[in-house]
Order: sequence, then C-alpha cells, then structure tokens
Amino acid sequence: MGDDPSAAIDEAHISVKGGDGGNGVVSFRREKYVPRGGPDGGDGGRGGDAVLRGNRGLNTLLAFQHQTRFHGQAGGNGRGANQHGKRGADTLIDVPLGTVVLEGDQPLADIVVDGQRVLVARGGKGGIGNVHFATSTNRAPRMARKGEPGDERWLTLEL
Repeated sequence: MGDDPSAAIDEAHISVKGGDGGNGVVSFRREKYVPRGGPDGGDGGRGGDAVLRGNRGLNTLLAFQHQTRFHGQAGGNGRGANQHGKRGADTLIDVPLGTVVLEGDQPLADIVVDGQRVLVARGGKGGIGNVHFATSTNRAPRMARKGEPGDERWLTLEL
C-alpha cells in the first residue's frame, strides 16, 4: 500500500470486551423502632455488551487503525433498600458493509445489511446482594457476590 494516506484499509485487528457486572451489596434495613431490620442489599447491574453494527456510510476500516480497544460500560453496584444497580450501556462499533468478522481463523459473522447488529462480547452478570443469602437460620447474612467480568475477544475485521 505504500505511503499513500488515502489508500483503503481493508483489515483491522481489534480487542472487544463486555462491561463487567456490578457488585451486589451487604446492607441492612434501618428504621427508628426496628432494632433488627433484615437484609436489604441490592443486586449489581449487568455489564454492557460490545456490538458491531453495519453502516453503509463507511467504506474503509481506517478508523480502527487508531482505536483498537472497545468495551461495554460496567454495570452499577447494588445499594441498600433493595436498589439494584444500573445496567451498563452497550458499545456500538460501526463497520462498513461487507465486513467479515473473524476470531482467529474462525468466521463469526458477515455484515452485509445496513444497521445489522452482531453481538461480539457479552457483558458480565451482576452480583447478588445479601438479601438472597438470608435463610431461616442466618437472618442477617454478611455476604454478597461480586459481578462477573465481561467476555473478552481479539477479532480481525476484513473487507
């Protein structure tokens, strides 16, 4: 291709990662005349996905020469009063039509329609709060589960 800056880029290597899930929380109900309020820890939110989207306005993979890492937003942590964390926002990655998505030598998708979406990295599940660990014998559990990490992949995009 030489040093011609207007030359089309027809192959790119990118890293995609789904957002991590938010953590569950340990929290207990507190009110003035309730000495032993039960657990009320909320669950963490799910992480955002990384999604490829076909865009007929693009005709080269030049944008991926400078930005090669994409990740979904992390989910929000749970809070007290059974408040669940917010789901992380998805990351949309626009690619030109005719793009073939490969992981190693394995083809994953062929993007041929404008607006076509392909999920390439799923966000992690949110953790669970202490309200889920309450039992008849352990009515005040001091444990919560952390969120799971999102999927991570190295992809090759070819035109």
